[in-house]
Amino acid sequence: MKNLTNENFLIFAARHYDNPNCESTAEFQEDLMRFKYIKKLITRYIENGDLKERLILNHLIVLSNVFKPDVLCRIIWFKMPEMLPYIKPFLMFLSILPERIYYDQTVIDTGEGQLDQNIVNVLRTI
Repeated sequence: MKNLTNENFLIFAARHYDNPNCESTAEFQEDLMRFKYIKKLITRYIENGDLKERLILNHLIVLSNVFKPDVLCRIIWFKMPEMLPYIKPFLMFLSILPERIYYDQTVIDTGEGQLDQNIVNVLRTI
């Protein structure tokens, strides 16, 4: 699936979802909700400066257990492109940020772009 769209997102996510313990679609949906939770936590940080770094890390760890890193990053690039400077430090901290991802018939170098230095500094203290 070259172009990721809202129409084919669920099919893409289901195709790449790898959770052998998953017993229902509710568990799959619950894992997908983690992307929304991360987005809310990052939005709260942007608006109020309230960073819940460990909660964000926990969500990303769970997601990295059910999606391969390149798939996880492709979903993040699709769902939250405006939040990349805030999310990339977490992905780097967890060593799950691939050098490149394939996104909409384009190869993206994931090292490009700025990082939020406050988040980088907070993660260095963990």
